[in-house]
Amino acid sequence: MERIIIYGSQYGSTQRYAKRLSQQTGIPAVNYKETPELSDVKTIIYLGGLYAGGVLGLAKTLRKISTEKVQKLILVTVGLADPEEQENKDNIRASLQRQISPELFGRTKIFHLRGGIDYQKLSFGHRTMMKLLYQSLHRRPWETQTAENRAFMETYGKQVDFTDFGALEPIVQEIHRGTI
Repeated sequence: MERIIIYGSQYGSTQRYAKRLSQQTGIPAVNYKETPELSDVKTIIYLGGLYAGGVLGLAKTLRKISTEKVQKLILVTVGLADPEEQENKDNIRASLQRQISPELFGRTKIFHLRGGIDYQKLSFGHRTMMKLLYQSLHRRPWETQTAENRAFMETYGKQVDFTDFGALEPIVQEIHRGTI
């Protein structure tokens, strides 16, 4: 297998993006928990939901990757924060640099997509964590909040979906481009 799409999705947004990307490219998509042997894969496209600064399933997947054989890693994060905000991009990138070896990070193309959230579907632990975060942020003056925090405050407790399958087009183009 030359190429594979692997995804880590907790509540479904990332999985929907991965399945659509698979349809558009003809590349099989699998959940990171079911990742096959990756030793002969040349291009890995990893889509992962952002949770508390980490990318779901990325660490487990990276342990299966031979950095000498993988020619291209395309990493797509999916989260609530607006990826057009430079501050959000910088925060995500800094977090990714701590998770990916420097040699592989240098050969990684990174994209950011927006997902969605339905507070009614969150696990008890995630609901509790979100409530604590909301309460903590709510105490701070609005003008001192980051763009990401403001977006969180505005959507807290609601069902929102920022999924945009049109945003997959630059990723499709990158997949069809030559190796890095």
